[in-house]
Amino acid sequence: MRMKIPCAVIGLGRIGSLLESDPLREKPCTHAGAIVDNPHCQLVGGYDIDSERRARFSETWKVPTEFPSAEAMLDTLHPQILHIATHPDSHAYYVELAARKNVRVAVCEKPLADSPSHAKRIVQLHRGGKIKVLTNHERRYSADYLYARKQIRDNTFGRLLSLYGRLYFGRTTSLATQMLHDGTHLVDIIAFLVGSPLRKPTVVGTLHRKKGTAFIHTISAKGGIPICIEVGAERDHLVFELVLSFTEGRIEIGNGVYREYDSRESPYYKGYRSLLPQEAPSFQQTGYFRNMMADAVACALDPERNPVSSAVDGAMALRFIFSLGL
Repeated sequence: MRMKIPCAVIGLGRIGSLLESDPLREKPCTHAGAIVDNPHCQLVGGYDIDSERRARFSETWKVPTEFPSAEAMLDTLHPQILHIATHPDSHAYYVELAARKNVRVAVCEKPLADSPSHAKRIVQLHRGGKIKVLTNHERRYSADYLYARKQIRDNTFGRLLSLYGRLYFGRTTSLATQMLHDGTHLVDIIAFLVGSPLRKPTVVGTLHRKKGTAFIHTISAKGGIPICIEVGAERDHLVFELVLSFTEGRIEIGNGVYREYDSRESPYYKGYRSLLPQEAPSFQQTGYFRNMMADAVACALDPERNPVSSAVDGAMALRFIFSLGL
């Protein structure tokens, strides 16, 4: 029987571990949860500068966390996969540290970094072969988005003509903050679905405020598909949605949403066609964190493998975000 791959987590906050206690979220939904869920992996420890988080992580997962530094943890535990769930301004430092300590794979939380220059340092390490870097843009691993991508490629509803994204993150979060954090997910999954990077955008409105709405316009680099992203504040709800418009149908996909419509003879107007809902798959379990972890394991076992969501992809999304003038 093959030995399990030792894995560790740096950054023991919400996405590192704490969200696993949310009773409503699909599990696993954190880095620690994904490691423990994977039969090929063993969670061997964690590190955080916050002592309370260290204690809670150790109690929850029954692993050591009391190390004087992240470097000391790596020297003691020798993980082959390191999950970096810290603030983005430390990601480049920890990826470089992991590479020096011969970690095979770094799973880096989004956004990949806090600046294009730091993202470039991470990409150079990834491309240099010293360490594989996987960016946790988890929707690339989610069954509903993978299904939508297949529908696009199979031309199920004809040719994709346009794409509209909508992002709201509550009443008080500024538009710029929304785009830097959840916006990286939105930009990345749009590029993944259309199979192409996005061109330099234009902005209608301003992202540097906590009120109102702004619109980001761009096109795909391949195919020139028009794309509009709406970012809104002052809402008392969270929205992450995409509407894909085809010659013969439409797909709506987002948090807890997957709907399909096809073009049929209209029941409302004689001589016209209307978009009518059709039976679509139900995605109660999307496997988003589980599939991400499986990709990390595959990269650890095969040095030639490139992650489904690599450092290059993470840097591309970040470059688009910073081109907005944030």
